[in-house]
Order: sequence, then C-alpha cells, then structure tokens
Amino acid sequence: MTVEKIEAQLTNLEMQLTFQEDTIDSLNKLVTEQTQQMSEMQKQIRWLGKRLKQMQENQSTDSDPADEPPPPHY
Repeated sequence: MTVEKIEAQLTNLEMQLTFQEDTIDSLNKLVTEQTQQMSEMQKQIRWLGKRLKQMQENQSTDSDPADEPPPPHY
C-alpha cells in the first residue's frame, strides 16, 4: 500500500467516526427528550387514575338514581 492510500483510508475512517459520533449525539438527545416526555406522561396517567378513582367513589356514595323521584314532566 502506498502512503496516499493509507492516508485516504485514514481520512475516510475519520469521517465515518465523526458521522457516527454525530449520530450517537443526536440519538442520545432524542432518547433524553423521550424519557422526559414519558416521565411527564406517567405523572399525568397517575393523576388521571387518582381523579377517576375519586369520581367513582363520589358516584358510588351518591344515591341510586332509581330511588329519586321522577322529574316533574312525568
């Protein structure tokens, strides 16, 4: 191999490495953003679950609609 070929291969490898590093950095940023989004969504799901449970408890403590008198138009 000539020195020129070795230098060309080395340059090519350096370019590939740079591209891979950029790709890894981009993917890392994306994973970090998605992790934050998932964390926020998990908080929202927990809140919605608590809210639903509260609504169900409130509904179960209300009187049975069949026990209520009919509306005046009947």
